Amino acid sequence: MHQISRRSSLKLISLISGTAISMLVALPSYAANTELNVGALRFTSHAASFVAFERGYFKAEGLDVKLKFFQAAQPLAVAVASKDIDYAVTAISGGLISLAEKGATKVIGGALLEEPGIDGQKIVVSDKAFKAGVTSPKKLADKTYAITQSGSSFHYMGAKIAAKEGIKLSFKPLQKVGAIIGAVKSGQVDGWSIVPHIAKPLDKGGAVHIIGNVADYIPNYQVTVVFTSADNAANKRDTTQAFLRAFSKGAADFNAALVDKTAGDVAAQDMVKLIHKYVYADRPFEKAAKSIRNGAMRISPNAALNLASVQDQLDWFKSEKLIKDTITMDTLVDSSYTQ
Repeated sequence: MHQISRRSSLKLISLISGTAISMLVALPSYAANTELNVGALRFTSHAASFVAFERGYFKAEGLDVKLKFFQAAQPLAVAVASKDIDYAVTAISGGLISLAEKGATKVIGGALLEEPGIDGQKIVVSDKAFKAGVTSPKKLADKTYAITQSGSSFHYMGAKIAAKEGIKLSFKPLQKVGAIIGAVKSGQVDGWSIVPHIAKPLDKGGAVHIIGNVADYIPNYQVTVVFTSADNAANKRDTTQAFLRAFSKGAADFNAALVDKTAGDVAAQDMVKLIHKYVYADRPFEKAAKSIRNGAMRISPNAALNLASVQDQLDWFKSEKLIKDTITMDTLVDSSYTQ
């Protein structure tokens, strides 16, 4: 029988202890299998959530995620406030800000960005308007411009475009993106602005024409943000940080595959296939793939938030009397999470 020396025993105990500590560090600091409902739109811009879900990044953080889909930004904000969903990505809207003012929601990070050198959101017009001479944003003067709701990101974009061009627009709320697409294609409204994976196929089909870029009017625009309930932000910090870590990994994969294109052709193809499960899922892959690739805008690395852009949006909402003048950045954003 072999004898173990005291020195060997101490080494063995040290090794086992070190291994145990490493294992503990690697584990989530809260109960595993935390159930979460995550809200999203079926847009390429929501890909970070899809990637984190499909590649197990949420699971690795101890999060049992279910994705729930919506058709506009405002209902997402209401769903988070009512705790029907736990986390979501959406554009800043008057509704989201008002809910934050009531103590119901908090922005905890950034998502979609307009970035110099990266193809971004497009300004489009109907074929009817285009044939009538509306071939540039300036020629949208006194024309109808589609928005989902008053105080939506579409309203903000349209107003910023109009202000820079020195024109007036007639805003027409149509509630859902699908309804707007139908209205622009049929010529019921003249103009709209939307992400490239929707704008480019519409332009190619001929019923809609691209006449400008949103980035020319709103540079470095923080298009969408990550947000949650004020309760989650304040009282479920470990879970919230875990969500942001997983989301950020999904964003990093997406950026590398389709924005920076540093991950290689195989990774890009795999990414398009993954996104196709959620975006243009009713179309054959061959037809959907190009639109998905064309819609690849930057998703903020590490969920970083462009505070200057957020402040500009707050200032605009106040100028339009859509939110109270007393609302500040701290009302909307929990800066303890943001970079």
